[in-house]
Amino acid sequence: MECNCIEPQWPADEILMKYQYISDFFIALAYFSIPLELIYFVKKSAVFPYKWVFVQFGAFIVLCGATHLINLWTFSIHTKTVAIVMTTAKILTAAVSCATALTLVHIIPDLLSVKTRELFLKNKAAELDREMGLIRTQEETGRHVRMLTHEIRSTLDRHTILKTTLVELGRTLALEECALWMPTRTGLELQLSYTLRHQNPVGFTVPIQLPVINQAFSTNRAVKISPNSPVARLRPLSGKYMPGEVVAVRVPLLHLSNFQIYDWPELSTKRYALMVLMLPSGSARQWHVHEMELVEVVADQVAVALSHAAILEESMRARDLLMEQNVALDLARREAETAIRARNDFLAVMNHEMRTPMHAIIALSSLLQETDLTPEQRLMVETILKSSNLLATLINDVLDLSRLEDGSLELDIGTFNLHALFREVFNLVKPIATVKKLFISLSLASDLPEYAIGDEKRLMQTILNVVGNAVKFSKEGSILISAFVAKPDSVRDPRAPDNFPMPADSNHFYLQVQVKDSGSGIDPQDIPKLFTKFAEGKALSTNNSGGTGLGLAICKRFVHLMGGHIYLESEGIGKGSTAVFVVKLGFPQRSSDPKLPFVPSPLLPASQGRTNFPGLKVLVMAENGVSRSVTKGLLVHLGCDITIVGSGDECLGALTPEHRVILLDMSLPGTDSYELAVLIREKFSTRHDRPFVVALTGTADRMMKENCMRVGMDGLVLKPFSVDKMRSVLSELLEHGCVFDVQ
Repeated sequence: MECNCIEPQWPADEILMKYQYISDFFIALAYFSIPLELIYFVKKSAVFPYKWVFVQFGAFIVLCGATHLINLWTFSIHTKTVAIVMTTAKILTAAVSCATALTLVHIIPDLLSVKTRELFLKNKAAELDREMGLIRTQEETGRHVRMLTHEIRSTLDRHTILKTTLVELGRTLALEECALWMPTRTGLELQLSYTLRHQNPVGFTVPIQLPVINQAFSTNRAVKISPNSPVARLRPLSGKYMPGEVVAVRVPLLHLSNFQIYDWPELSTKRYALMVLMLPSGSARQWHVHEMELVEVVADQVAVALSHAAILEESMRARDLLMEQNVALDLARREAETAIRARNDFLAVMNHEMRTPMHAIIALSSLLQETDLTPEQRLMVETILKSSNLLATLINDVLDLSRLEDGSLELDIGTFNLHALFREVFNLVKPIATVKKLFISLSLASDLPEYAIGDEKRLMQTILNVVGNAVKFSKEGSILISAFVAKPDSVRDPRAPDNFPMPADSNHFYLQVQVKDSGSGIDPQDIPKLFTKFAEGKALSTNNSGGTGLGLAICKRFVHLMGGHIYLESEGIGKGSTAVFVVKLGFPQRSSDPKLPFVPSPLLPASQGRTNFPGLKVLVMAENGVSRSVTKGLLVHLGCDITIVGSGDECLGALTPEHRVILLDMSLPGTDSYELAVLIREKFSTRHDRPFVVALTGTADRMMKENCMRVGMDGLVLKPFSVDKMRSVLSELLEHGCVFDVQ
């Protein structure tokens, strides 16, 4: 900027001077207007950090404007004062301009850093906008996924799941076509199973080894495939529009093999379905990342839903199969219960129907036996009597085995004389052994308790069966019966090493019975068969005595019920055999009274002497027929004075104080024998005046015995019975006041 403060060396061109004059005026005007604008900006700006720089810069501009304004008076002759003012203005302008330049050198880097931060913030803002857009896209995708998942999982039917998936994907992504290719049973092809628009016939197949299929199956991400690939040809070809982009994604399938309840199914990870999705033709639209992620998530959800549906289908099939099995089992149970009831009813009827003629045969044979007979006739009668007794034993065995098989048989535990029981068995079999010229001996150990607690009847039946078989299958030689307290090492069954019986405590002991004979012997291979029903070994079949019937089979069950075991030993045919069984018995309770109370023992059919009872008044209530006649014949033979009635009312009407014994047939129809016993008891004021009441029955168990004792009966006797047994009943009754044939 120049100042004409000296005289010009050449005369000024008036035109140029005129233009300079006008220019300086407008420059001064502009210089004065700029500070006003800066002052306005600084006043209005509350965040600008360099306001004092604007003040300094404004002063510089004002001084420049003043210089140009003063320069207007220099175009003509001017005074010294104008020159001084002009000089002062230029000095001030130079100082302010230098200060302003120095200031700008310091603040320009700050201004540049502010600009950098502004650019960084702009970039961050743009990135934040992109992230917000991505979040909004993800939220939108998540909303679509939740909506699709809800629709897909709203049912567990496979076909509904797949159709719903295609429809919802087509609606959400605005697809032109969507299809699902499922593997065939062979696994070598993919079959077009579901489509959205139904433009292609379902059932079309493509090989599974196509490169495009391998590409889709090799990753769990959605991949773009060519619109011209075989799996993407889902619509008619048209030359008007370009085909839209196509993506494919695999859908894992849960393969079930040998599905079982409470177990995981077997998984196969190599079986996939292929989902193909196609954008509309003729549009510039492309697949976005979030759309492909949506497709991937939906494919996973479809896989989960299909697995649930498959498990549900298998569980439903398993449930149906289980229901069928339950129905079959329930039907089998009802049939078994019906068969058991029919068997029990049959046994009950047969028991009554068979015991009635057996009672007549045994009773009449025993009566005939006590008459004068020739030796040949007596032998015939004895044969009839023995055969009848064997048949009666077989009937008892059948009933016992039936109760053992259905679990209704219970042991009747009581105190009994163990030594007397062995002596009774010995006395029973000794006459038969003597006839067969067999030497039989009984050996009881010194430490064997005299009294024991257990089921006397079952124990005696077991011993009789074992000893009876020894006598039955021995033609010559000897039979040794020994009984002793088993040692701990003898309790274990050598034929069953895994069987460990409970050790005996201070209140129990194990009784071991051993029966050794020198009979026909047994083939060791046939020993296990002898404990089955109606078994027969090789040695036994050579004799005319038949098999073992039900004896050993029932003995085995009885022994197991009594906590023991039974087995046979033999070195072979013709070398004899040894039968051993062990049972658990109890010691009787210790008492201050050294004499144990009387315990009635089972009645024996053997002869107990020839005692008769002349004049003994006996009242018999029995049904008309053979049973009444036989009972009457036995009592008359024993010298009794009998009165026979056919009902409870007749019994009460015929009863007099002179009657000492009343025999009540429990099978009499229309009569409650228990109630009748109570009425008889109430009819007499004292026990001394009341007659003995004894029940006669074809079958008896523990419950019947308890019922008889509850109503005050004095005895219970099993039919059939012979003269000797009737004599034993009356003797036991008159001597001890009670007689129970069931223990």
